Amino acid sequence: MSARTDRAVAAAVAAGTDLGLRVDDPRVLYDVFSVIVHLSPAPVVARVPTVLPPSYRIDPHAQTAQQRAELAVTAWLADRGFPVVAPSPLLPREPVRRDGFSMTFWQFVDETPAAEPDIIARMSRVAQLHAALREYRGELGFWVPFGTYIPDGLAQLRHSPELLPPADLERAQREWNVISPVLTSRATFEAAFPGAGVQPIHGDAPYHNMIATPDGELWSDFELVTTGAVESDLAMTGSEAIAAYDAAAVELGLRPTDPRVLAVTEAAGRLGAIAALAMAPELPMLVEGIAPVRDLWRDTAPITRI
Repeated sequence: MSARTDRAVAAAVAAGTDLGLRVDDPRVLYDVFSVIVHLSPAPVVARVPTVLPPSYRIDPHAQTAQQRAELAVTAWLADRGFPVVAPSPLLPREPVRRDGFSMTFWQFVDETPAAEPDIIARMSRVAQLHAALREYRGELGFWVPFGTYIPDGLAQLRHSPELLPPADLERAQREWNVISPVLTSRATFEAAFPGAGVQPIHGDAPYHNMIATPDGELWSDFELVTTGAVESDLAMTGSEAIAAYDAAAVELGLRPTDPRVLAVTEAAGRLGAIAALAMAPELPMLVEGIAPVRDLWRDTAPITRI
């Protein structure tokens, strides 16, 4: 893992230098699924994904397309004054592939220590984000994380019974077969849930993906930005958080959450965590990190119908 981090940093420095940046003192800010490196003294941060879902290893072009979507959405939000970590204005808003890594470049922001986030308090902010994203007209895939990560991850886990026992894998596959039609086809979703509707969403627990700065909190990590139901951004937050979101959403002219859609997206969220075990050989900490969600899933009644 240390060698992988070193390779990612070297690739980011080389790419930044080739694009005209002066990089004297690269500093790793974060290193889990991606290596986040400040290309100091330039006010630029490179995000270099290093632990990839199977779908991106199979099709690197899919990763590049999703990175383009993230850059486009965050740039659009930033251009409208929305508080996001924006793409760096010093470099082209395009992914750069170097030495086997596909990376993106972002403005450096001063992060300040922050207490554990108050999820309930952040729900009104999530509604504000959804209200802003509703106006986005760029091209986005339909529930990109679910339609690719889950089936490909489950397929790979068939070769790793030490990560997920066969009985668990068979249950996960049965549940995916039940819910996948509405998560992989917009027309099927809209027929099953008339009136619910879909729109651009953050895609990855936005209430956790905020960075505290001296000038306030900024939204970040839109790597899974996609078209989907807003419930997907709220899954597994609990009834109090959902009530807080609904109150804020109605004030903004948005619809309140649909319990049936929430149930489906929560089921998909649990399966997404299970499928992520396919990346554990590259990131062993995932086994322990996913254990609480796996145990919750095992204690939840199997999904047999929508």
